[in-house]
Amino acid sequence: MKLLFLNTSECTGGAAVAANRLMHALQNAGIDVKMLVRDKTTNDPSVVSLNDSFVKRKINFIRFVWERLVIFICNRFNRKDLFKVSIANTGTDISKHPLVQEADIIHLHWINQGFLSLEDIRKLTELGKPIVWTMHDMWPCTGICHHAWECDRFMLSCGQCKFLNSKSDIDLSYSILKEKGFIAKSDIHIVAVSSWLKSLAEKSSLAKNLNTSVIPNVIDTDIFYPTNKKDARLSLSIPTNKRVILMGAARIDDPIKGLEFLQKALDLFTNGYRENILLILFGGMKGNISSLSSFPVEVRYWGSISDTSKIAQLYTAADVTVCPSFYETFGQTITEAMACGCPVVSFDNSGQTDIIDHKVNGYLAKYKDIEDLSLGIQWVLDNVDKQSLSNLCVKKVQENYTERVVAEKYLSLYNSLLEKK
Repeated sequence: MKLLFLNTSECTGGAAVAANRLMHALQNAGIDVKMLVRDKTTNDPSVVSLNDSFVKRKINFIRFVWERLVIFICNRFNRKDLFKVSIANTGTDISKHPLVQEADIIHLHWINQGFLSLEDIRKLTELGKPIVWTMHDMWPCTGICHHAWECDRFMLSCGQCKFLNSKSDIDLSYSILKEKGFIAKSDIHIVAVSSWLKSLAEKSSLAKNLNTSVIPNVIDTDIFYPTNKKDARLSLSIPTNKRVILMGAARIDDPIKGLEFLQKALDLFTNGYRENILLILFGGMKGNISSLSSFPVEVRYWGSISDTSKIAQLYTAADVTVCPSFYETFGQTITEAMACGCPVVSFDNSGQTDIIDHKVNGYLAKYKDIEDLSLGIQWVLDNVDKQSLSNLCVKKVQENYTERVVAEKYLSLYNSLLEKK
């Protein structure tokens, strides 16, 4: 069996990380997997880049700019939501690429920002090869948005797109959804990384009649695993007498990540309770870090951390990780924390509901309920059997998200698709 993964970037972004982990998990299971990308940053021989010359790099950059420019114009020159949508109006025809030709199965991941156009994807569907498409966000089943928030117009025809500030039924989102119509008539097998994402796909006009499975992302348990909490704190210069709350994200002040919910939840702590709390935040910030001084507890901001082993140490050092996002398609931070034995508090609205079992290995607060979020954090911090709670976190990850478990699920899917051909 020869598999070909397609992803815009080799390493940048959550989808790239997930695709890489899955590729290596399958390779460790003895499967021949290659990845075709536009942007390559390592020397991994399994990854092949389309940017293999100066000219191609320039052309692909122009493709990226051209797509953004069309969106910018249709959005009335508003940059606010420029990267919340994609239209796949340009890309590279890879249907005759040697890796595509020799592949038994083509596996799409995140292919936006000028890597593949809708026409390029359509040509792949005409090759007669089984195609799997892992949804790392909602784009495969919407007109143009990567996450629809509370909008349900993707279930019918889109239009009146809030990301375009549009009042028209026939806007760019409508026309792109119409161009995507071939997806609904294809044999593409959709893989959602959570039950919540699957439920959205099954409601969409594009994917409701396609076969859809739920297979989670892989966690690298060679990096994320429980170690000694005291040693981790000493190594990171974190006080051993503090109760440590942790929150991390690629961009910590992205409104989607819900940092404001955490601040309001901590505001509900009593004064005596706050004094022994240390909040550690990691991830990028576009805003001014001075805003963190308004938190009612001591805050340490660690900035962006690229060293995954250091992130694992942080999870081990923490008493609780809080993920107050508006939604999570999967919840990579949640599984990483739990793999290190750190319980997580999150909302009960999206992908995290697959991972956290309420009051078993963590706490699922009512959606957008600040008081319940605060109670959840305190429930973990005050838990009388912290070791048992930690062990149950690790058990959930070991049973559901390791390389072996996830690779076996994908292999079962691949084999079933090949048998139908």
